[in-house]
Amino acid sequence: MNHKQHTIKAPVTVSGIGLHTGVVSNMTFKPAPVNHGYKFQRIDLPGQPIVAADVDNVVDLSRGTTIEQNGARVNTVEHTLAALVGLQIDNVLIELDGPEPPIMDGSSIDFLRALQSVGLEEQNAQRNYFDITQGITYKDDSRGVEIVALPLDDYRLTVMVDYNSPVLGSQHASITNIEQFEDEIASCRTFVFLHELEALYKQNLIKGGDLDNAIVIVDRVVQDEELDYLSDLLKKPKVEVKEEGILNNTELRFKNEPARHKLLDLMGDLALIGRPIKGQILAARPGHAANIAFARKVKKAIQEANVKNVPVYDPKKPPVMDINQIAAMLPHRYPFLLIDKIIHLDESSVTGIKNVTMNEPFFQGHFPGNPIMPGVLQIEAMAQTGGILVLSSVDNPDDYWTYLLAIDKCRFKRKVLPGDTIIFKCELLAPLKRGIAKMFGQAFVGGQVVLEAEMSAMIVKKDA
Repeated sequence: MNHKQHTIKAPVTVSGIGLHTGVVSNMTFKPAPVNHGYKFQRIDLPGQPIVAADVDNVVDLSRGTTIEQNGARVNTVEHTLAALVGLQIDNVLIELDGPEPPIMDGSSIDFLRALQSVGLEEQNAQRNYFDITQGITYKDDSRGVEIVALPLDDYRLTVMVDYNSPVLGSQHASITNIEQFEDEIASCRTFVFLHELEALYKQNLIKGGDLDNAIVIVDRVVQDEELDYLSDLLKKPKVEVKEEGILNNTELRFKNEPARHKLLDLMGDLALIGRPIKGQILAARPGHAANIAFARKVKKAIQEANVKNVPVYDPKKPPVMDINQIAAMLPHRYPFLLIDKIIHLDESSVTGIKNVTMNEPFFQGHFPGNPIMPGVLQIEAMAQTGGILVLSSVDNPDDYWTYLLAIDKCRFKRKVLPGDTIIFKCELLAPLKRGIAKMFGQAFVGGQVVLEAEMSAMIVKKDA
């Protein structure tokens, strides 16, 4: 899985008819800056409103996932979003001149190929993964639906579908690595049962549905008269049932293509959480309603974690910057280089690690019988963490000095002792202006805040 955020190198457009609206539209993927996420823009509407791909914006789940914001609606977003997730693209603006993305062949493969044709671009920011640290479960006993997320330092999905159909039977699909999406999931098409077709048409849905963009599963005996009726309904000269129970369709791309498409839908719907996930997702009989209900539970877990605001430090993971890289950027040296690792760095925030040991030189004279890390050195370590953030904003950090200008609202919450691991987090309170940065910093030990303060710093060219 990628460590850095990615966008695309250039705009690319796909065109076609919408599955449910039947409206032909052009959809253009455009590069976007870090932390932008996925956003749709209805350029056909007055003011060209933007609709964020967010589970809070879901307004309809009639055979697809529809989002709405700022008076604009976008139908059936899941196949588009699945392609972005599968390629590990984090930031893109999706311009749309109609109400619905093109259905293409009913899968995500055409979106994936279009995005690949312009190439991906790595961005200078870490991916903001949400690590599943404890089980999250959604159940609907009335429909036999269950979706569970379990802790895992990777991205794995397993889906089981069972429609009591003699054609489909019980099917399973899974990916154990996100890179499998392109070859094993992206080309799997949407499907519908024959008995659902007429009802969907009467509900004013699948206006753009066609035997070229959906698999129609025939799970009962069909008379010639009904086939003639279906020919008129689907505007086809002839409709017939294949031996394997598929209506007028080409061969299935996989024996379990329907289950694989349900996995594709799940990936697309979970994109509405707003962050890439690290975890294992197990889903029994999922559908859009269950996917979105589950996504809302995951987003709630994210919000609860954000309230705690405690960065997650896994010492097994490689740091963004090790001690040698830190020393190459900061001028400090022993005994005043107080940061051991940088584990997160983007344009507006940074997280650093300090391992406190009894061997620290300040313990020789600072309360020798009661060793406590001096508060001023905690502030210094947090300022050095913030210095990494400020210096990373310029092209040649070696050419600059960083000076601390002010410390405000400083509060020490508890003692820091030998054996503690301090996690420092600094966030910009406003964009850098004329070389001056104002940051809010916090220090955590064991999940508890030990220090917080607002700091102002300035970067100055060494030859100035």
